[in-house]
Amino acid sequence: MILRAKHHFIIYPFFRWYSRWIVRRSFDRVEYNGNFHEKGLPVLLISNHTTWWDGFWAMVMNLEIFRRKFHFMMMEEHLRRHWYFNYSGGFSVKKGARSAIESIAYSAELLSNPRNLVLMFPQGELTSVHQRQPHFQKGVERILSQLKNDVQVIFVANITDYLSHRKPSLYIYFEEFERNDFKLQAIQKAYSQFYNKCIEQQALLSE
Repeated sequence: MILRAKHHFIIYPFFRWYSRWIVRRSFDRVEYNGNFHEKGLPVLLISNHTTWWDGFWAMVMNLEIFRRKFHFMMMEEHLRRHWYFNYSGGFSVKKGARSAIESIAYSAELLSNPRNLVLMFPQGELTSVHQRQPHFQKGVERILSQLKNDVQVIFVANITDYLSHRKPSLYIYFEEFERNDFKLQAIQKAYSQFYNKCIEQQALLSE
């Protein structure tokens, strides 16, 4: 049995407030680079995973741009340890376990509701921000293959820079993956191209 997402009437609003507060307190500024065209569809957010900040950044982005009910997949052992995330939209996945099939089906179920957003880190683990060729697990392909409705797949790349500031600035790049080819190789290749383009654009901003 997986741990299904809950949205506690106290913990979930606190998580939204805390995410905004800690990001504002810790970063010199937050800059969004991308366009989101509202289509009234559920949103699958595919993001790089380079730091524990990633979930907080995604929550703030959801509050500012997508404005949907927030859900995120989290390793079961971490979710049990940090139980409060389960009451803030977190649901469990366990690599190599039979329950992983249930986690995929549950993700597809969430994405049948246009009011929902699901955040995924397809690499399945923390990786260096300098890794230009991400390796995705098969979960994202399996989720999309089970969908019986349209969904907006949004690529996200989070990049930080200090430059001349004491606090880092956060640059959130995003774009919609609009192709109909939801095979793992196609998604991974498209995300890799997107991510490298973001790195190059960020380098130009830093000059």
